[in-house]
Amino acid sequence: MEQAPEAPENIAPWSVQQALEQARAQGLERIDAQMLLLHALGRPLHDRAWLLTHDTDTLPAPVQAQYAALCARRQAGEPVAYLTGRKAFYGLELQVDARVLDPRPDTETLVDWALQALQARTAPRIVDLGTGSGAIALALQSQRPDARVLAVDASAGALAVAQGNAARLRLPVQCLQGDWLQGLQGPFDAIVANPPYIPQADPHLAALRHEPRAALASGADGLADLRAIIAQAPACLAPGGWLLLEHGWDQAPAVCALLQEAGFAAVQTRKDLAGIVRCSGGQWPGMK
Repeated sequence: MEQAPEAPENIAPWSVQQALEQARAQGLERIDAQMLLLHALGRPLHDRAWLLTHDTDTLPAPVQAQYAALCARRQAGEPVAYLTGRKAFYGLELQVDARVLDPRPDTETLVDWALQALQARTAPRIVDLGTGSGAIALALQSQRPDARVLAVDASAGALAVAQGNAARLRLPVQCLQGDWLQGLQGPFDAIVANPPYIPQADPHLAALRHEPRAALASGADGLADLRAIIAQAPACLAPGGWLLLEHGWDQAPAVCALLQEAGFAAVQTRKDLAGIVRCSGGQWPGMK
């Protein structure tokens, strides 16, 4: 945990409840305020019950100062995961920082789909493209110990994060630096990816300024990297193998059309936790 700043002498001590109320008054979400306070206290981020049973406890001055600083950074748009250095994903606790995207719960939809598609396959070969923190690859490996999972990213910094998570979680995911599928030797039973898919001029990118832009934006229409992956995938898939892709809320028709044009069969979609079509995929013809 980072060293706490010194507390200004003119700030009265806060109780746990008062600290949370101060954060809420600044516009922070309740869950964010709670997780940041638990982090400042050096407690597990899921231990919100502790805050309820200790709501009248007075915060030590250094903790109070650190918490105020964390809240200010969160108010400025910095993800909670970067502030705490941790993010839960598919039952795993990942270490994350500004070298990788903050893993979203909606991406678990992609993991669920891949596990379903690979149910009948023994020792499947899987590649996760643009792995970032390794979230998807590690989740798949944790659920399928027999799988051979490869995690690919163009960023050396992102791969260092993914490798660190794999080592800490003791999951045998292989990490490789590369540009999507270029140079990879298949065949793979599944290719999964959560690539950049936001148009470069999209105004929503401003709200994501703390995250790596290269992992977010992809050409004028947001489809440049999705096109590249779809074009490269057929040469790397086993017969009957699946290509499963996360994309933007309004991109399913375009992605499905690209999959069909590339020769994929059984092209279909999956909805995220909010009921929005978030993933599209298809199966390469033939059976293993």
